[in-house]
Amino acid sequence: MAGILEQVDKRTNLVGENRLEILLFRLNGQQTFAINVFKIQEVLTCPRLTILPQSHSAMRGVATIRNKTIPVIDLAAAIGQRPLENNPDNLIIITEYNGTVQAFLVKAVERIVNMNWEDIKSPPNGVGRNNYMTAVTEIDERLVEVIDVEKVLAEIMGVDVHLENAEQLVGKDGNTLKFLVVDDSLVARNQVQRTLEQIGIESIVTTTGKEALDILKSMAAEGIDVAQNINLVISDIEMPVMDGYTLTSEIRTDDRLKNLNIMLHSSLSGGFNENMTKKVKADKFIPKFHVEKLAEDIKALLIEKGEI
Repeated sequence: MAGILEQVDKRTNLVGENRLEILLFRLNGQQTFAINVFKIQEVLTCPRLTILPQSHSAMRGVATIRNKTIPVIDLAAAIGQRPLENNPDNLIIITEYNGTVQAFLVKAVERIVNMNWEDIKSPPNGVGRNNYMTAVTEIDERLVEVIDVEKVLAEIMGVDVHLENAEQLVGKDGNTLKFLVVDDSLVARNQVQRTLEQIGIESIVTTTGKEALDILKSMAAEGIDVAQNINLVISDIEMPVMDGYTLTSEIRTDDRLKNLNIMLHSSLSGGFNENMTKKVKADKFIPKFHVEKLAEDIKALLIEKGEI
């Protein structure tokens, strides 16, 4: 397994081209699952674990790796399958989400696949709110489920979206502010929407960059001044069909939309996203999910742009 991610730094340019790479893995049975390579730090054989008493049922324990204590989550149990059996061949996928590092216990890792976001689809209608898919795709005539890791972590670790002192924000003319929120994760969408509600902002919610762009272009086609009606677009970066960078580029090259304020919002932090934010001419990048910082950055950007 050593070296499976050794070329990851060379792949960063894929993001700006509406492309990504996913790591394929298995839990119980032959179903193939995936997560984005950008979230992954390392893949290792599962080390000795220390059990944590009174922890979540999907928490298998903690591992000490390179002098760091990392929680290990049984991903099968976390998404409602039977827990993985203890097996010396089990692997852990070490990931970073929202500024925290955790490992997911899996049965086997297959390979990394280079794909276009257009080939990553939203889950089919009818799968229900209790599923753990953020997207699906087909590889070698097999259905691959892309895991909604944000939902998994929210259920195990918990997420606090309560603002201690929620300051109500209104437009410069006293009007209610309206945002367009774009995110493929149900949990992330709800988190952003609940934060906005606490500061008095209305929101339109969509699940992909393509849906968001269609809404904006439809408004423009009706003769609506979009920038006057949508005060801010808050978009995830990694989404099926069209990622947040491509959405931003499409907005900036459309004369009817180019003046929109855009904030990119991702569970993957770091300098690369900030550099890409500048490249595609978004106004701000913030990592998920720190509710107080989100509210502060929204206020600061709206003041800077003269919206409040």
